[in-house]
Amino acid sequence: MSAKIRVGVGYDLHPLVGGRPLILGGVRLDHARGLDGHSDGDVLAHAITDALIGAAGRGDIGQWFPDSDEQYRGADSLAMLHEVSVALAADGWRVGNVDASVIAQRPRLSEYLDQMRRNLANALDVADDAVNVKATSPEYVGSLGREDGLAAMATALIEKIDV
Repeated sequence: MSAKIRVGVGYDLHPLVGGRPLILGGVRLDHARGLDGHSDGDVLAHAITDALIGAAGRGDIGQWFPDSDEQYRGADSLAMLHEVSVALAADGWRVGNVDASVIAQRPRLSEYLDQMRRNLANALDVADDAVNVKATSPEYVGSLGREDGLAAMATALIEKIDV
């Protein structure tokens, strides 16, 4: 018998590059560089997507949305997150909650966190309070501290519902 409650963990990291917008949690931030990636590079949405896929035991984000597939070039990561949420719901899973952290030296994210949370909750079809987004600084340590990139981590709980 499969577990009624499962937890998954997700992590994503992308380099910062010129000529791209910086998008986190579906929010376009005013910043000199954006995240490089095949899709829009939204590390926050990617980490949450991977946490949900992992909780369901359904592989990883690269299997669902391979970077070798041109249909995902520049793709909206919130739309990809929503697609995963819908697929899991079709399999009888409901998102219980998501907790995520963005690791960034700059930009400072505190003023954007509520909008990110609302965007992510909307993509997941859950109440806003089922999603928590926080930010932390790497305190100038390592490649993230040098502002070479941004990273995100997420934990997701899903519950099996009787259908």
